[in-house]
Amino acid sequence: MQAVILAAGEGTRVRPLTKSRPKGLIPVANRPIIEYTIRALHEAGIRDIIVVAGYRREQVTRFLNELDPGIKVVVQEKQLGTAHALKCAEPLITGNFLLLPGDNYIDPVSVAKIAKTEHAMLVKDHPRPSNFGVVLISKGYVTKIIEKPEHSPSFTVSTGIFSLTPDVFHYIKSNDLTDTLSCMIADGVPIQAVNAKDWQNALYPWDLIPMNERLLYGLTSEKNGTISKSALIKGTVSIGKGATIGPYTVITGPVVIGKDSDIGAHCCIMPNTSIGARGTIEPFCYIGNSLVMEDVSIGSHSRLTDSVIGEGTRLADHTGIGSHDHIIEIEGCLVKAAFGAIIGHQVKTAAFCTMRGSIIGNGVTIGHEQRDIVGVTIPDNTLVI
Repeated sequence: MQAVILAAGEGTRVRPLTKSRPKGLIPVANRPIIEYTIRALHEAGIRDIIVVAGYRREQVTRFLNELDPGIKVVVQEKQLGTAHALKCAEPLITGNFLLLPGDNYIDPVSVAKIAKTEHAMLVKDHPRPSNFGVVLISKGYVTKIIEKPEHSPSFTVSTGIFSLTPDVFHYIKSNDLTDTLSCMIADGVPIQAVNAKDWQNALYPWDLIPMNERLLYGLTSEKNGTISKSALIKGTVSIGKGATIGPYTVITGPVVIGKDSDIGAHCCIMPNTSIGARGTIEPFCYIGNSLVMEDVSIGSHSRLTDSVIGEGTRLADHTGIGSHDHIIEIEGCLVKAAFGAIIGHQVKTAAFCTMRGSIIGNGVTIGHEQRDIVGVTIPDNTLVI
C-alpha cells in the first residue's frame, strides 16, 4: 500500500513559528512533526511514501532525504488546497493509498487500523469541533461532513486521514478535499468511520504545548551527556550527546534535552519540557511544560512555563513567563487561549521582562528592562524601547 503525505501548506495560523519553515518541520519533543507521521507509517508496514511539498519545499526535501532517501517528493507549485495537492501526486499513485496531513501526530495502531479498509476516514472526538470538519455518522459510515460549523451538531471530527482508491480522482471538482469526499458520499460511495486511538493537531501555536507533552511520553531514557554527581534526574529523561548538566540541578521527566546543550547549576527542569540542541540555560532557572527550540539562551534566575520559544532566541536574566487566559485574534477569528508566551525565532529581550499570554514575532528586540508584556501580539522585527 502507498501513502501520500500532504506537507505543502504554509500553516499561517501557527505564525510566527512557520514564517521560516513549514508547520510539518516544527520540532516537537525535538523531532519534526512530519517525522512522527513517517515513523507511524513505517511501523504499520507502509514504506511506499509520497510527500507533496510546496511552501519552503527545499527544506522539506532536504529533511526527507536525510530521514529516508526512498521517499518520493512531488511539488505543489501554488498552494491552492488539499484536493489540488493530492492531484499533484496522482501520476505516482498505482493503487489503494492512505492520505495523511504532514503536520499532525497519529499513532501507528490507528494507521494500521484504517489501512485495512478500502474507503475510510479516521475520526476522533474533539472538545472544540467547530475548528475542524465535523463528521456525522450512521451505522458506522460517514453521512455528512460539515466544515468548521459555527454551531457543531457533533463532537466527532475528521483527522484528515483517509484510506482511498484511485477512483477518488474522478470526484475532484474543486481544490477542497471536503468537497471531493462529499461528492463521493452523495454518489453512494460508502466511507467507513474508523476511530483513531491517538491524534494530535496543533491548530494554533499554543497547541504545540499539549502536543509536546503527549509526544514526550514516548521517550526512552538516555543519558549521553556529562551529568554532575550532585544533579538529580527523575523519571524518563533523554539527554543528548555533548550535553552538560550542572551541579544541584533537578530534572523531572518526561524531559528531552538536545545534544551539546548546557544546563547550569541549581536549575529546575520540570515535566513536559523539551530543550533543543545547543541550548544554554544559565543557573537558577525554572522551566516547565514548555517547548524550547534549538540554539536558545535563557539567562539566570528566569522562570518559564507553558510556552514555546523559537530558534536562536536570547532571553536575558530574570525573565518571567507564566500562563494567562486571553482572547487572541487569529486570521479574523477571536480565539480563547491560555499560555505563557509564543516567542518566534531570533528574539532578544532585556533583563527583568515578564510575559503572559503574548505572541512575540520573529526578530523582535525588547530593549528595555522590567517590561510587563501581557496579552499582546508584537509583529515581526519590532523594536520595543
